[in-house]
Amino acid sequence: MITIGITGSISSGKTTVAQFIAEKKYPLFSADKVVSDLYKNNKFVKLIVKKFNMNNQSDIKSEIKSIIKKNKEKLKVLESIIHPFVRKEMSNFLKKKNKFIVLEIPLLIESKLNKHFDKIIFVDAKKSLRLKRYIKRNDDVMMFETLNKRQLLPSIKKKVSDIIIINNYSLATLRKNVRKFMENYE
Repeated sequence: MITIGITGSISSGKTTVAQFIAEKKYPLFSADKVVSDLYKNNKFVKLIVKKFNMNNQSDIKSEIKSIIKKNKEKLKVLESIIHPFVRKEMSNFLKKKNKFIVLEIPLLIESKLNKHFDKIIFVDAKKSLRLKRYIKRNDDVMMFETLNKRQLLPSIKKKVSDIIIINNYSLATLRKNVRKFMENYE
């Protein structure tokens, strides 16, 4: 069994690369999906509302973004709540048995999770392109900059990674680069 960890800077294409590798043949874990699911969990929502002294539970993500924009230190508080949930789900996922298991974790290196993986893939893309992708989905330059600064520099992540996949071009080129990597293992 080969455990593949996929990481990269914000909006670099980690999810797309993870999906290309897994191709419905291999189990795929997404830390972002775990976090998204947490926001649907009433117990979690109540914890966040209490921790951040929020009045409204209906649009919690927007309210948290506003809080983080006003005080960037609140991102660390949010991460201290979210990360234990993600780690628990990741630990459960790592018990799966398959030829490959694929985990997409944006803060894999920052969270010092390297030891859990046989191969770490860093998905790289130019910052200007990542910003364009982020704005297309979220339309928030300030939040992009906040989240981008929270991550290690790409040059540091590249040194720790086994494979670097460039995602500055088309989806077809990206798929071709992923296939090249997988040919070495399948």
